[in-house]
Amino acid sequence: MLAVVTGANRGLGFQVSRDLLALGYDVVLTAREQTAGQQALRELGGSKHARSLVLDVSNADSVAQFARELSAGPLIDALVNNAGASFDGFDENVAARTLDTNYRGAVRVTRALLPRLAPAANVVMVSSGMGELSGFSPALAKRLLETDLDADGVESIAREFVEAVGQGQHRKLGFPQNAYSVSKALLNAFTRALAREFGEGGRRVNAVCPGWVRTRMGGGAAPRSLEQGSRGITWAATLGADGPNGGFFRDMRAIPW
Repeated sequence: MLAVVTGANRGLGFQVSRDLLALGYDVVLTAREQTAGQQALRELGGSKHARSLVLDVSNADSVAQFARELSAGPLIDALVNNAGASFDGFDENVAARTLDTNYRGAVRVTRALLPRLAPAANVVMVSSGMGELSGFSPALAKRLLETDLDADGVESIAREFVEAVGQGQHRKLGFPQNAYSVSKALLNAFTRALAREFGEGGRRVNAVCPGWVRTRMGGGAAPRSLEQGSRGITWAATLGADGPNGGFFRDMRAIPW
């Protein structure tokens, strides 16, 4: 079995890679820099079942090259879209950069690797409770939850947000003043749209909130360990044929969008 984990040189991605190796998976872990990926491999004990490839999810050329490197060999049984970022400040540039990494990065990688996904593959979107729709206006939340919202519709809302931030109109349109929250809400919406594309009885895609975890992004005051945070991600990556499709989970339990 083969798993691909993005943003895996440290933090949750690294721990999930460790978990999957322990379960018998071969793991391709990615990092934006080759040296960081190689260091992660050393920290994993130089396992012959792990390898590192360079991937910048915000760069379309990097994603295309990554897909070419995986174009031969076994199909992918688990794809964990973990790579993400949080930037200081709030303006149009920050909004665009945040969405391009946290939302569009996962879309790019998933679309590029679709031809290499096994018939019963699991796709996991590492999301956040900060993307819960309680922080959006009821009207915008309703749009994001429409059962016929497809991937193009999600992208349209993403463009609306960035443009509205630039015009200072984002609150008027129902968006929170937090690009990270919006990026994760859009990632969740794409999860639902992709689940409808997958349909029943084959591939599954689910979003997972790991909780507030002690990582470089989460900070040392976070209450959850890497092991606690990774557990639900690993669970979603290893679901069987009867597993859920198109859900949002924390600690293996469904939570509200």
